[in-house]
Amino acid sequence: MTAVGDIGGISTIPGTTSTDRRAVISLLRRLRSDEGQTNPLPIWEEMRSMGDVVRAPWGGYFVTGFEACSQVLRGRNWLVPDFAWQERQPDQKRWEAPATREMTRTLPRLNAPAHTCQRRALGNPFDRSALEELRPAVAALASGLLDGLADRLEADGEADFGTLVGEQLPIRTVGRWLGLDPEDHARILSFTHRQVYAQELLPTKSELAISAQATLEMRAYFTELIRHRRANPGHDALTGWIHYWDARYPDDRAAADRIIYDLTMFITIASLETSAVLMTNAVWLLTQDPSRAAWLRQHPEHIDDAIEETLRYDPPVFVNSRIAADDTVLAGVPVAKDTTVHVLYGSAAHDPRRNPDPGVFDLRRNGGHLTFGGGAHYCLGAGLARLEARELLTQLLERFPTLRPSAPPSYDTSRVVFRRITSLKVTV
Repeated sequence: MTAVGDIGGISTIPGTTSTDRRAVISLLRRLRSDEGQTNPLPIWEEMRSMGDVVRAPWGGYFVTGFEACSQVLRGRNWLVPDFAWQERQPDQKRWEAPATREMTRTLPRLNAPAHTCQRRALGNPFDRSALEELRPAVAALASGLLDGLADRLEADGEADFGTLVGEQLPIRTVGRWLGLDPEDHARILSFTHRQVYAQELLPTKSELAISAQATLEMRAYFTELIRHRRANPGHDALTGWIHYWDARYPDDRAAADRIIYDLTMFITIASLETSAVLMTNAVWLLTQDPSRAAWLRQHPEHIDDAIEETLRYDPPVFVNSRIAADDTVLAGVPVAKDTTVHVLYGSAAHDPRRNPDPGVFDLRRNGGHLTFGGGAHYCLGAGLARLEARELLTQLLERFPTLRPSAPPSYDTSRVVFRRITSLKVTV
């Protein structure tokens, strides 16, 4: 996600009434509040009531309807905001933040042919056979974390599921896959939580400064990791990438290192917060109503349905951006070449034209969502996130039949793009 600055000082956009502008700004501010983070559904509904394509206060558009969002994510005439697009923008200072530039080199911010080259080189690291090979390890990791949860519940009567389990399973899974030292997990989580601010929709100067420091820490860590792994190969994905890209660039070690760094850094941090939110959300949505968990325990064949409904009902990512490759028309609205549109995943998933009664959490809905994106930029780790959630929920339902929240989740209200649940207290 690209930084867009502070909305407070931006003038009215031609063709947009001050009333429209004030209404959109009000909705965005509400989304950053405790109330908006806890229950964004009314905000999505109000945004959709303005239309499928709504003017953003700083230019560009928000896309609210399911079909329009799907068209943007899957269409070949929509690009991601890469360096080439940034260089064409009048305000270059907007794109100079270190963390912004760091993330612009990663897969989600590459267009063809660079994106095509890296994706082909990666293949599908989480295809069916790879996931089946990973499944026993993920199950064992989940079991160990639930042991720790049980111990804390027995000792204190209450535990924070988010920090004890939700955040830990993704970092331990990707850590095992890449061969990361378990002693580094806390450090990785720390700079990931801070680095993500630069990818927010409306970062403040102080948040960008925090993100810049985290980026320096992240760069130092992964650079040293790659250097050490090249000298000490292992049986892990990172070693495989080093072998592949060193062979591809035998006379340009710097080019190989840059690509390996971008892949390792991105896949590590991208697999952490979104998966943590998915699993913590699922536990919250299932256990706040004991009948839901009880029904799912009796019908474990619907665990995958519960995961998909969680992804639909409260997606871990609220917003993503695309750029019009040419002059086009979206949901009846003319969009000029190079214009930014912001896809609202939550609004799309709660579009009643696609999911009737969208405010109802229905384990048997069999509805639709766009949480993992679409087209060439469909989420690389979608299968892994689903595997982690499936293994965790299967064991949790069996081991903790009376688990329930002792308080609603707490959220990081400084975020609009990437959700972060800072705490979910549970008891039995």
